[in-house]
Amino acid sequence: MAIILTPTAEHKVTTTDGLWMSASDAEKVTGWTLKPEGMCLAERCVPLPVTAVKDKRVDVAAFWNKLGGPVVAAENGEVWALGAPADERNAALEGLMAPDFTLPDVDGTPRTLSQLRGRKVFLATWASW
Repeated sequence: MAIILTPTAEHKVTTTDGLWMSASDAEKVTGWTLKPEGMCLAERCVPLPVTAVKDKRVDVAAFWNKLGGPVVAAENGEVWALGAPADERNAALEGLMAPDFTLPDVDGTPRTLSQLRGRKVFLATWASW
């Protein structure tokens, strides 16, 4: 048994030789279904190398790496983490906008965040408590 941590859940599944698991457990963990054309999510399919599928078992680490997601494991192999791929993280952050506020800069001049849109801004905060 191994614990698999994903960006949205924690799963306990049987794994062997790293992160090999049954196709049904792979679907439970990743949300993707094993089909003849590869791992599929709705109409989107990712072909897998022949070495990543054997006897209806899937090398989830190889699949997740193919998606561009990071995979890390505890030394004993009992806990694995599948991180969100960079494109998903970037897409989630792309539409976020900080609320507008005005603060004095180091010279005491008031600066409003909206006046700096499109420019890189470094904001450092500190509190005494």
